[in-house]
This record gives sequence, structure tokens and C-alpha cells, in this order.
Amino acid sequence: MKTFGITILLTSLLASTPLSAQSADVDKRVDRLEQEMRAVQRKVFPGGSTRYFEPEITAESGPATPATSVTTSAVSDLIARVDALESSLANLTGQVEENGFRLKKIEDQLAAAATPTASVSTANSGSAAAATAATTAEEAAPDPQRVVGVAAIVMPDTGDAGEDSYIYGYRLWDAKFYPEAQAQLKKTVEDHPNHRRASFAQNLLGRAYLDDNKPALASVALYENYQKRPRGERAPDSLYFLSSALVQLGKKDDACRVLAEMEDVYPEVASGRLASRVTSGKAAANCK
Repeated sequence: MKTFGITILLTSLLASTPLSAQSADVDKRVDRLEQEMRAVQRKVFPGGSTRYFEPEITAESGPATPATSVTTSAVSDLIARVDALESSLANLTGQVEENGFRLKKIEDQLAAAATPTASVSTANSGSAAAATAATTAEEAAPDPQRVVGVAAIVMPDTGDAGEDSYIYGYRLWDAKFYPEAQAQLKKTVEDHPNHRRASFAQNLLGRAYLDDNKPALASVALYENYQKRPRGERAPDSLYFLSSALVQLGKKDDACRVLAEMEDVYPEVASGRLASRVTSGKAAANCK
């Protein structure tokens, strides 16, 4: 035991030194040790117990004054003080080790908790980024087969830009590429508003909307063709397809009025080229 070793050391010192000198020297060293332990205690545990150590370490003011008389009880007191110091030091050391162990456990738990959280966060971020990229790619990247199909349709080059533009739109519509046909037919009307094919293009634009299940847009395009180009070659056709769009929109009475106007404004076409369509249109709208 440490106490036993220190006791032997003290006994040896006492044996080789006069008793008064021994007591003064040991007392001085014990005081110094107590002061150092006090400093350690306050460093490790600020505001902690001051059971053993009360004053601060101070500089030595001068040589110690030898005691006038030394007895065996003084030596026993020194040994008790050393025992107390050793006990306090052991207690401090144990507390430091315990606190270090607890701190290490807390750090390990924090590290273990942070790792899965970071992984989940990264995974979630990665999943979110992947989902966004997939959605964007899906919206941005057209169907490869559709791209090939549209590319296979060639715009004619006859020298008549209005004619070529309309024929290209018609070919797209005939191939059932309705959105592409709508864009091309609009462009034809905008670029060549006074061309003979403008009436054809606007009428076919309405039909492309009908075929694309967009009767509201179809009704607007078809009515505009009749309103803006009443003498156009496809104005009567636009009235017939307008009645079809109105039927799809649940406006059968309006569809009947449109067909009646068609017969009134274009009697020859209504009773000739479009006669069968007028009949089927009236049946669809339940016209009397």
C-alpha cells in the first residue's frame, strides 16, 4: 500500500535526521503537498469540496521555524495527514477517470446517433434529387419513337411557302401527331393570314383539337375561322365541326343553331358537299 511505503520513508527520514529537524522538514513538505493537492482539486473540480484544502498556494516567506519540542504524537499526526492526502488524491483520480469514461460514452453515443442520421439525410437528399431529376427528364425528354416519327414527316418544298406550311401541318395531323400539328397549323395562319390555305389551316386546327379531346379550344378555333374568313373555302366545314364541339360540351341547342346558320349562309354546300354531315350533326344534337 502507498501509506505503508510513505510510512517507511518517513521512518527512514526520522532515523537519519535529528527529531526536531525531521519534524520541521516533514511538516514543511506535507504543507507543500497539501497546497499542491488543493490546486489540483480546484483545477479539476472548480467550486468543489474544500474538505482538505482551504488556502491558496503561497510563496514561501522564509525558513521554517523548528518546533521547540517534538513528540511521537506529532509524527503520528504527520502520518495521518499523509494518509488523508493519499485518500483525497485517490478520490480525485477516481472521479477524473469516471468522468472521462462517462464523457467517452457520451461521445460514442453522439457519434453513433449522428452516423445513421447523416446516412438517412443523405439517402433522403439523394432520393429527392433522383426523383426530381427523373421527373424533369421525363418532362423534358420526348418519346424517342415519337421524335423519330415526327422527323420522318417532311415538309414539302414547292416554292409556295403558305402551301408547304399547310401541307406539312396536314401530314402531322394525318399521322396523329396532334400537338405538333396544332403548332404547325397555328404557325401557318400567323405567317400566311391572307393565303388561300389559311382557311384550311384554321379549320384543320379546330379538327386537331377535337381529335385531341379538346372541344373548348376546338370551338374557339372553328368559330374564329368562320368569323374572320366567312368566304374561305373551309368556313362551312368549320360551322359543322363547331356543332360537333358544342355537342361534346353539352350545348346541343347551340349546336342546332350553328347548323341552322350553316344551312342559311351556305345553302348549296349544306345541301351538297356537306349534306350527309349536316344530317348526322342534327341527329347528334337532337335538332328538330
